[in-house]
Amino acid sequence: MFFCGISGEPPQEPVVSTKSGKVYEKRLILKYINENGTDPTTGEKLEESDLVTIKASPENAAPRPPTHTSIPALLQLLQNEWDAMVLSTHALEQKYNATRQELSYSLYAQDAANRVVARLLRERDAAREALSNVQSSMGIAPTQAAAAEDVEMAETGLPVEIISQIEETHKTLSASRKKRKTTPGYASPAEVKTYTAIHTVPSLHSASPAGITALAVSQANPSQFLTGGNDHIVQLYDRSTDKVLASLRGHAKKVNHVALREKEGEPTLILSAGADKIAKVWAHDSSTGDYIPKATIRSHKAELTGLVVHPTKTIFGLSSADKTYSLYDMTNFEQIFRSAPSEDPFSSIAVHPDGILFALGTTSAAIHIYDIRTGGIEVSLSPPDASPFTINTLSFSENGYHLAAPGSQSTVSIWDLRKLKAASSIKLGDDFKVNKVVYDYSAQFLGVAGSQGARVFANKSWDELLRLDEGGEVSDLVFGKQGKEIWGATGREVRIWGSAASA
Repeated sequence: MFFCGISGEPPQEPVVSTKSGKVYEKRLILKYINENGTDPTTGEKLEESDLVTIKASPENAAPRPPTHTSIPALLQLLQNEWDAMVLSTHALEQKYNATRQELSYSLYAQDAANRVVARLLRERDAAREALSNVQSSMGIAPTQAAAAEDVEMAETGLPVEIISQIEETHKTLSASRKKRKTTPGYASPAEVKTYTAIHTVPSLHSASPAGITALAVSQANPSQFLTGGNDHIVQLYDRSTDKVLASLRGHAKKVNHVALREKEGEPTLILSAGADKIAKVWAHDSSTGDYIPKATIRSHKAELTGLVVHPTKTIFGLSSADKTYSLYDMTNFEQIFRSAPSEDPFSSIAVHPDGILFALGTTSAAIHIYDIRTGGIEVSLSPPDASPFTINTLSFSENGYHLAAPGSQSTVSIWDLRKLKAASSIKLGDDFKVNKVVYDYSAQFLGVAGSQGARVFANKSWDELLRLDEGGEVSDLVFGKQGKEIWGATGREVRIWGSAASA
């Protein structure tokens, strides 16, 4: 008894292939030839003329052709469906076998590549050791370049004119900061304790995907504020008129950070950094009142996790999950510096009020303090015996002596930069997740936004002055002018807290 090489069933009309010598059901092999033109077993070119009919004994008379309304017609229809399924199954088995072979080849190739890389690394290390031995025997000290790890790109440092601007700004701000006292009329701790919700701006951004992710308040026009959302849009809103002044598009994913560059005599700039690896810059056109696109920055290879405008107001910085940070000139929006890759991805960035230092948080709970002028790490701070967590927010105090950062998912550490240790720790509760820490301009208050609202603490004593939890989770927090208001982003709303008398 014969069995079909495609269906595995005894054939009703057996034929044999002269190419492979296999027996097939004639109707199945004809369908296969019409679709593929090859032998199912060997893959050789096959035509109908290459099939030899096998004479079976006894020979049965062929049935009469059925009508379309008869039961035999239905059986024939089912037979055709079965034939199609058998052919499809056979094709899938062939593709499956081919995929297995390709996967096996890829695994062997990867293993071979790994062996080659390992061998090259051993040879490199051996060559370095031999060079070091030769230098030692000749009394030549090895250079730092020879001992340094390989990096993707060499850094040349900042341009001289940019360094001059930074140092001049540092000198000016440092001198004024040491003499500065709290501005008359600035909010006092007793006044902050009385703050209540005085205004709410509802229904900002799209309802799907909903949520405000970033907030910035204008210093030049305190009624205007900037938001970034999960809907990929940046919005500029005027609280006094309750109108959207600009709705800016250009991101393909959520906007992580927004900022305003307001400099006297120059157009206001709106900056944003997104999860789509790009940063956008728009400039105000005084003739039309619109914000026009000025630059799209695509220099990073992973999500942008931080955006900061330098006190010079001529450069801004970006941090990225690709383990680097970069600086850009605001006059031409060209990159002027790119750091060497760090060991861990960067998750946040903050600039010292004097403009000399950058603080960069990482996903391993470490904080690296960089000198902006050289791009070198001055010091690294890490909580003792802490499990790795992400430093998603940082804030320098205005006096420049302290740095606030998450000490864990639910605590805030206050780092003393003079002693390089955590001077205080604020516990917020096991269910509280920190989203933002921010000092006010006078360094009297520290605001913390998180999954259970926002809280305001008095500097040094760290007494809780205010708890703002009526809006639920607060994604971003900003102190208003003179500390008279506190702005927070909750869902699709921006809430403003202040003295009831000023409402």
